[in-house]
Amino acid sequence: MALPLSILDLAHIGEGETAGDSFAASVALAQRAEELGYKRVWYAEHHNMDSIASSATSVLIAHIAAHTRTIRLGAGGVMLPNHSPLTIAEQFGTLETLHPGRIDLGLGRAPGSDQNTMRALRRTPSAADTFPQDVLELQGYLTGETRIPGVHATPGKGTDVPLYILGSSLFGAQLAAALGLPYAFASHFAPAALEEAVTVYRTEFKPSAQLDRPYVIAALNVIAADTGEEAREQFLAAKRLRVSRFLGRGRTFTPEEADMILDSPAGQQLLQMMKYSAVGDPAEVKEYVDRFAAHARADELIVAFAAPDRKVWLRSAELLAQAYGL
Repeated sequence: MALPLSILDLAHIGEGETAGDSFAASVALAQRAEELGYKRVWYAEHHNMDSIASSATSVLIAHIAAHTRTIRLGAGGVMLPNHSPLTIAEQFGTLETLHPGRIDLGLGRAPGSDQNTMRALRRTPSAADTFPQDVLELQGYLTGETRIPGVHATPGKGTDVPLYILGSSLFGAQLAAALGLPYAFASHFAPAALEEAVTVYRTEFKPSAQLDRPYVIAALNVIAADTGEEAREQFLAAKRLRVSRFLGRGRTFTPEEADMILDSPAGQQLLQMMKYSAVGDPAEVKEYVDRFAAHARADELIVAFAAPDRKVWLRSAELLAQAYGL
């Protein structure tokens, strides 16, 4: 039986687009994903990035939930050190109360931003040090078994919003295993530790009230098109776009300049981030996705559609669902 397929929507603001355009595209993707049989769509918290519109993650989830009916929606993830656990419990308790049985809460400890933005968020570099304790405090608010006497999340208490630990290193794997929580690995942009992290998580997992056995969600990039040639053209465009976004420092590059940079050590590092990418026609993508699922020892796959072209972006979701038999 095929593994569940889910979507990580990075809420990209494309060239010439506004944040409003990005939100409209996210609604369209979630609605189509619901029709196609995807399990969930997650949105990630980023700050001070001109190309990503999901900074107010819980607000975006509420908007998408109001325009869909059944698909699960959630954070992939909320960067918990940027917030108080009580605030996040209230936000996601509100979401779960409004949309029962549809809300997930993935948690990460990265800043989702640079150092200046961290200061603007009133976050200190040491905020991540209490991440394990903050996860437990947040869990207590959502289950109703508060760890702070006399303090409760309203809404939130008793909603039991399921928690997921996100990670790209062994730390997240060890924490998820110790707390008995599902583990989502960010292999779509940080592939290096995937195999070791999954092994650590599965080996050290301890059952909990939420989960009785390990559950791994592994992420990968997907560009599917009616022809392999079209998919590979979009993949090249995606790589060139990453050069401008990550190395441009405010400037854009011509395709020729971007290709030269991709051949440099910095460019090769960018390409390594996209190591796990299924690119091609439906048959090619299906074959790659199957191999990746076995390699990652995954219980669920979550895909980021990397095509810059919105039409190819949505078509990728359709072709993958059809090829995968959703």
